[in-house]
Amino acid sequence: MSRRYKIIISLVFISIFILGFMMGAQGKKAAVPSDSKEIYEYLKTFSDVLDIVKKNYVEEVKDKDIIYAAIKGMLESLDPHSSFLTPEMYKEMQTETKGEFGGVGIEITIKDGFPTVITPIEDTPAFKAGIKTGDNIIKIDGKLTKNMSLIDVVKLIRGQKGKPVVLTIMREGFTTPKDFTIIRDVIVAKSVKFRMLDDEYGYIRLTQFQEKTSRDLDNAIQELVKMNNNKPLKGLVLDLRNDPGGLLEQAVEVSDRFLKDGLIVYIEGRKKDDKMSFYAEKKKSDYEGPLVVLVNEGSASASEIVAGALQDHKRAIIVGQKTFGKGSVQTILPLGDGSAVKLTTAKYFTPKGRSIQAEGITPDIIVDNNMVKIKEKGIPLKEKDLERHIEVDKNHKKTEEDTKKKIDENDLQLSMAVQILKSWDALRGK
Repeated sequence: MSRRYKIIISLVFISIFILGFMMGAQGKKAAVPSDSKEIYEYLKTFSDVLDIVKKNYVEEVKDKDIIYAAIKGMLESLDPHSSFLTPEMYKEMQTETKGEFGGVGIEITIKDGFPTVITPIEDTPAFKAGIKTGDNIIKIDGKLTKNMSLIDVVKLIRGQKGKPVVLTIMREGFTTPKDFTIIRDVIVAKSVKFRMLDDEYGYIRLTQFQEKTSRDLDNAIQELVKMNNNKPLKGLVLDLRNDPGGLLEQAVEVSDRFLKDGLIVYIEGRKKDDKMSFYAEKKKSDYEGPLVVLVNEGSASASEIVAGALQDHKRAIIVGQKTFGKGSVQTILPLGDGSAVKLTTAKYFTPKGRSIQAEGITPDIIVDNNMVKIKEKGIPLKEKDLERHIEVDKNHKKTEEDTKKKIDENDLQLSMAVQILKSWDALRGK
């Protein structure tokens, strides 16, 4: 048997295996496609190119590297969120959903050929260095990023704790790109933060949707009640600004904490009968008081599920700016060698049937947190922008309370949220 024929047979076997695995993961039997002859013809073309590269490329290439590269190209041609995860990347992703991973702390996507920041995660090295939503990363440690895959970008940015990485950034207001030197660290993203506001109102900020987010949310509400002398809160602000999302089930559970019953979100796949719905159930831990939700252009995915559900049920007033617009579902399909396929398999819809994909959630009350354009303000990035889209006085020592009040005075969206809560009875009808 010739080497070329072996390659063809191997490729056909790999293709059938992947197709069968994906179909099996969805609980359906793989059927022989009617255009299988055409598929085999294209696989032969692929095999011819592979054979040419193996025999004629200036340097010897490894079979694994070239096959991995082909799979990456195939998946990344579909949409901005589908990708191939090497065994190393798959392990890192599993660690990330648990809330701890290495890097600088930014969520990125690809826009116009360049890696672009969706949002810097709060309290991470990137956030502290001044990275903003909409920043275009032109270079990483001097290496041009134009047309680089998302996975390769992530690999360059991540590295050993304590070692610096230089991101060359271009943003609105910059005349030339600017270098940001960021020291890598182990990113421990605390997904829930909370504190009391004035007049018995509570504030909870969700930075990401991780495995323990809903449980931590329950604890936060209980702690706020204790801080309020064990009296019910007069109202609550749920801050989802710059929350890039995370786990779908956590978005459902968070929404369920504020809803007695009813549909939270539903998912539709390629076929009309591929539909999955998620509903709320009344629990003792539910918060039933006045609620305002803050969102902005950095609120994406799971954040939009929560905001959309609470808005459709008229359970909360949504304040801020239009959200990112990522309404697609990615499924992770592990492969035998430890790698995995991250594939867009469905879209999700709000209870009233609104598609969030490329549209986002429009707040009930739109408030720009920057009334005057600041020179270095990041460019708001939306899902629809993506290709193929489905002076402090040093002599004065401020107290923590002084700092909180100053932050609130400069946070127009939060100030608006508090005013709404204080006027809740008048606005919603006592």
